[in-house]
Amino acid sequence: MNQTSTQRNHAVDIYRGFVMFLMMAEVLEFSKVSEAIPDSKFWSFLAFHQSHVEWVGCSLHDLIQPSFSFLVGVALPFSISSRMSKGAGFNLLFLHTIKRSLILILLGVFLRSVDRNMTNWTFEDTLTQIGLGYTFLFLLGFLKPSMQWVSLVVILVGYWLAFALYPVQQVDFYLIGKGDEGQPLLLNGFAAHWNKFSNMAAGFDTWFLNLFPREKPYTFNRGGYVTLSFIPTLGTMILGLFAGNILKSEKTNQEKLRQFLIYGVSLLVIGFLLNLSGICPNVKRIWTPTWVLFSGGWCFLLLSLFYFLVEIKGKNSWFEFLKIIGVNSIAAYVIAHTLVYFIADNLPVHLGKNYAQILGEHYEHLVNGALVLFLEWLVLWWMYKKKIFIKI
Repeated sequence: MNQTSTQRNHAVDIYRGFVMFLMMAEVLEFSKVSEAIPDSKFWSFLAFHQSHVEWVGCSLHDLIQPSFSFLVGVALPFSISSRMSKGAGFNLLFLHTIKRSLILILLGVFLRSVDRNMTNWTFEDTLTQIGLGYTFLFLLGFLKPSMQWVSLVVILVGYWLAFALYPVQQVDFYLIGKGDEGQPLLLNGFAAHWNKFSNMAAGFDTWFLNLFPREKPYTFNRGGYVTLSFIPTLGTMILGLFAGNILKSEKTNQEKLRQFLIYGVSLLVIGFLLNLSGICPNVKRIWTPTWVLFSGGWCFLLLSLFYFLVEIKGKNSWFEFLKIIGVNSIAAYVIAHTLVYFIADNLPVHLGKNYAQILGEHYEHLVNGALVLFLEWLVLWWMYKKKIFIKI
């Protein structure tokens, strides 16, 4: 998953580290602080951007998964070039890609099965979604840029059409959830084809996921997440592939930055207009084509920011904290889904049950989360110093 090349781009590592830090920082639980201090707009703002929007829209937290997927595409041209320079041919590369895809899929399933009574066969985890599309991304990496663009268009239009042609289903108001004003989060008119629980991909899962052994029959995913999101996620990775090709080109740093900015602004505008027009809503949880473009725009802009600061301004040392996370992203991902529970459960044993109330009860979750986050980072720092890098 990590970019490997003699021309390693530190901005990519730091961007990846920023994304993984946002994911690891969930333990800070800003929402709990906001609940304890309901009149604070500051904590309300932080809580919003540390959670996923209910359906249509975007928060900073919503950009974690598309950024991680995008960066997989960014790294691919460097990975292929590096392995081929060491004598690997296409067949060997292809076999390695299939192996990597299977590991990612199964690792995602494993992480979704933690604390379960049996294997939880679902495929909405970030790693699983990337694994399902990674082999296709690898094959696309050998095509001409024009064919990569055609592939992206076919994926987005085809996925949009599949939803648009699927009959609008009746929605259970008690399941769908409510917005800030207490109204059901329902889309109307043509956009109703992308409603929660009643869309094409949700219908597919009620058949597909019940083919696997389960504790009880699968009916729906409470968050609305679906298996088929891996198809448009491949679109996000293709956008990353475009960025990777730009990075690997002989263009000057300024020319690369200019292209990133053009891509970013253009994709944001297109995504915004598609959502506004009602042609296709901007929904992260089912990864609509509009979301691919809109979130892809943000990915290009975030890459632009780190590229400007690190590669052009040379501020690499400012972000050493993030780089340590970014170069070991798989380890960071697994730690955030496993070790975090062990640390949190054992801190009160050694520090006392009320240690986290040092700043008052309102900030108890924040203090506990900050210490857990620091200890997680220390593990990654130790791995970095020992040159232990987990790669798939």
